[in-house]
Amino acid sequence: MAIHSSSNRVVKNDPKTINAWAMYDWANSAYALVIVSAIFPAFYNTITSANGTSKLDVWGFSIENTAAYSINLGIAFGLVALISPLLSSMSDYSGNHRAYMRFFCYLGSIGCMLLFFFSKASMVHLALAGMLLATVGYSGSIVFYNSYLPAIATEDQQDKVSARGYAFGYLGATTLLLLNLAFILNQKALGVTDDTLLPRLSFLFTGIWWLGFAQIPLHVLPAGLYAPKSTGHSFLNGYKELLKVWNQLKTFQKLRTFLFSFFFYIMGVQTVMFMASSFGEKEVHLGLTQLIITVLLLEYLGLGGAFLFAWISKKLGNIPALIIAVFLWILICIGSYFIITPLHFYIAAFFIGLVMGGIQSLSRSTYAKMIPETENNAGYFSFYDVCEKLAMMCGLIMFGYLDNLTGSMRNSIMALGVWFTIGLILLFVVQRNRSARQMLAS
Repeated sequence: MAIHSSSNRVVKNDPKTINAWAMYDWANSAYALVIVSAIFPAFYNTITSANGTSKLDVWGFSIENTAAYSINLGIAFGLVALISPLLSSMSDYSGNHRAYMRFFCYLGSIGCMLLFFFSKASMVHLALAGMLLATVGYSGSIVFYNSYLPAIATEDQQDKVSARGYAFGYLGATTLLLLNLAFILNQKALGVTDDTLLPRLSFLFTGIWWLGFAQIPLHVLPAGLYAPKSTGHSFLNGYKELLKVWNQLKTFQKLRTFLFSFFFYIMGVQTVMFMASSFGEKEVHLGLTQLIITVLLLEYLGLGGAFLFAWISKKLGNIPALIIAVFLWILICIGSYFIITPLHFYIAAFFIGLVMGGIQSLSRSTYAKMIPETENNAGYFSFYDVCEKLAMMCGLIMFGYLDNLTGSMRNSIMALGVWFTIGLILLFVVQRNRSARQMLAS
């Protein structure tokens, strides 16, 4: 049943609004799958290793190709972490969250299209720049996308709506990936002699797909979540709003501890997801087709995993479900160090797929439930996204540094296990505090 929010500007639980919101996952998840997970990492490694070495000269530094890729992503997420809190607060003051979401959507899709022109190792700077723009656009738009969740769905529906968004994302992304795979596997039948053309076209199609399907949520979602506020100097007001939210967070111990836990375990989750294909190509020597098939299996397992952990959370609670997910991630990190054969990689991919969608969807809905009643959802979700982006920056830069230092991505994977362990311990603290309060209440 649709419910009007207190602002009378957004109708909660409206099927049309919820489906339009979920369609943005359908649109932008093509970047996360085609560019981040399936085709671009293997294509990048192949192009940058064409001269017989994996070392690159990037801005005067000699660096491993995978390390340059990882650190470049870390820089992108660092930029988003720097600007997204300010933009979120400014969007609250302007009352036009959708405009900011549109800007980052367009920036990201253009970044994807630029990758079409990356055809040789000497153009690696263009590849890194396109990847940086695509990543900033994707991550920046998600800040505003997430802020709509508590505004369009009541608390009892947020787990379900969040899972629907991820489900739309998996289905949309795999649809485009299958289309791209059909072209790549039929290169000879299509009479294409340039081995780089079809993969590069997949990057162009991803940008067009993202831009095209994003028009649905950009037309249906309300322009803003609340009435515009008096601005004065909006730039300074943005920082003041951040300080206000930060001070409010200090009074919510459980929420603050959860955010620290989230910082550590999401560092591992996102780094593994961003670097898994590079690991498979470089350490296990999987071919492009093998990687794409593996990623497709990951996506469908992730779809089931999102609903599996939504079910577990319904039975046990959100925090116990997250504890189970993080514990599985620790086992995955340990097992990944010993991956040698493609079969080992497929087994690891099975478990990664099972928990990757679940932990993301559940983390988002858990946070939405824990934030206080407020008309500053974008500000609170800005903190959530800053935690995530800073964690991703730290994880990816650390991963790249260890890769370049040791020459092996296995050592980087094991280091991530430490961060998962810290996140797990903090989740137990959140659960213990919750149990203590329940005992006092009884």
